[in-house]
Formats: sequence, C-alpha cells, structure tokens
Amino acid sequence: MSVPRLLAVSTLGVAAVLAITGCSGAKPAAETEKPAAKSVTVEDNTGKHTVQTPPKSVVATDNRTFQTLSDWGVPLSAAAVSLMPDTVSYKTQKGLVDLGTHREPNLELLVAAKPDLVINGQRYQGFHDEIVKLAPDATVLELDPRDGKPFDSELKRQVTVLGEVFGKQAEAKKLVSDFDTAVDRAKKAYKSSDTVLAVNTSGGAIGNIAPTVGRTLGPVYDLIGLTPALKVEKSSEGHKGDEISVEAIASANPDWILVMDRDASFDKAERGADYKPAAEILEKNDALKNVKAVANKRIVYMPTDTYLNEGIQTYTEFLNDFADALEKSKA
Repeated sequence: MSVPRLLAVSTLGVAAVLAITGCSGAKPAAETEKPAAKSVTVEDNTGKHTVQTPPKSVVATDNRTFQTLSDWGVPLSAAAVSLMPDTVSYKTQKGLVDLGTHREPNLELLVAAKPDLVINGQRYQGFHDEIVKLAPDATVLELDPRDGKPFDSELKRQVTVLGEVFGKQAEAKKLVSDFDTAVDRAKKAYKSSDTVLAVNTSGGAIGNIAPTVGRTLGPVYDLIGLTPALKVEKSSEGHKGDEISVEAIASANPDWILVMDRDASFDKAERGADYKPAAEILEKNDALKNVKAVANKRIVYMPTDTYLNEGIQTYTEFLNDFADALEKSKA
C-alpha cells in the first residue's frame, strides 16, 4: 500500500538529515508539507457530507443540475446524456460517457468513471442505492426538491450547495438573486381576480396541471399565489397531467393559460412527424377562440427545453416572461 511506502521513504530522509547534521553541525532544513486538500461540508436530502473540492471526477444524473454545471464549466466524467436537452453543452460533448435514460440506465459505466462525486436525482432518484454500491468511494448528493418544503427554497438550496462544492458561491448567489427578482416581479404584477389554468401538451393532447402537485407548473400556483380556473379532484402528479377536453377549458374560461410543451424538449426525430407545437394546439383551435386567455393573447409558454431541464434558470426565464405579459396587460 502507498502509505507504508511513504512512511519508509520519510524515515530514510530523516536518517540522512541526522547523519549530515552530525558531521557538519548544520541545522536541518525545514520540511515542506504539501497543502492539505480542501474540503467542504454540505447537507443534502440524506444528511451531511464532506466533499473534496474541487472533485476530480464528477458524474451527474439530475436534470435540474445540468444547466448549472454546464454554465459553470464543470467537467463531467459521465452523465445521463440521453436525458439532456440540446440547450445544454454536454449534449454534444465528444467522449462524455452516457449512462442512458432512467428507463434503460447503464449504471455499470459508473465503475470506469471512478467518480468521487455523483450528483444524483430527479428521474434517477430511484437508483441511489445501486449507485452507492457501484461507486462506494464517491459522495452521492441528492438535491431534489423535498416534499413538504417550499419549492422556491428548494431550488435555491440546490444551486447554493453546488456553489459550495465547486467554489462558485458568487455565481450561485446571482442565480438565487435573479430568481427572487423574477418571483417578485410576477407577484407584484399578478391580480388575484385573474384566474389561471396551467396545462401541458404532449402527443397533440392537452393535460391539466393541477395546483401544487402538478408537474413543473403546479408549484407556480403557490409560488405566485395564482387563482386556479379549474379544480380537479385527485389530480395527477405525472408528467402528462390530467387529460382535459377543449370543452372543459372553454367552460373554465381562464384569464391566463400557462403552458409546458413537453414534446418540444426532444429533437425532431424523437418528436415524430405528427408533432404539433403547443401554440398551434391552443391558439388555432376553434373551440378555444372565445376563451379569455386565447382571445386576449394571454398565453405564456415555458422555455422549450423545460421538460428536460426544470432548473432554477428555467423558472427564472419563465417567471420573467410571465411578469412581462402581466405588466403588458395592465398598460
């Protein structure tokens, strides 16, 4: 092992110094110590961890972190590349090991990557224990938004922890500040008398995204204090929401419609030839033309890569777009 070998060399070095000292009477030279490796203690969903910084080999599987890591120039040894949108630079990086999607993961590739840090979560959350077994020497961080915790605080916690790990504290603070500003803008511009319907489009169908529990846009109801135009009992938390007819939307007659186009995140080949953008589905539907949100052009779309991103930057961009539309409606 390397430690005994180093000790043996050190012992020989000391003996040589003593011998020289005995012959010449010269003072021994001061020993120079290597600087200790830096470490930082952070807390994730599983507890406290001490992480060597900067990590030597990083693996990332949490969609919400891809944009942040990419923007900060963090090199990855392996990642869930198949789950990345085209807007993230890792997607086209040659040589980056692809662990695959959560439906068909190739976790054995972790072994060759020899990570000392794995940033796991979201779609890969269920593979935590297997990842720990395959990479026993790695710190596995789980920073998914936790149930029962304020969604905005959870998004900010995620980038704050990553900022500590990668020495990007200033950049993390800027992300948090930009997000808070976008939230405040939307809150100030929104009138509680305006009703809101959040929907998802996929495969040409429209799904209602329920307040609080619904995917992606659900937490925005609570974050901004939106008044729902429609309430559905036992609402789905799934990515497609609860299927809703155009007649039901017309009946609810929302003042605003917020939209996530799920299929827009994928490339053309994955979308298929029958793909219809959300704008076409909603704005060119005769059954919806008299709905207030449609007639008054009060439909706000999330960024096209949202379904495969969902990081704090996604929400910041969307909330600023929403605030712009709200402010414009008052002019």
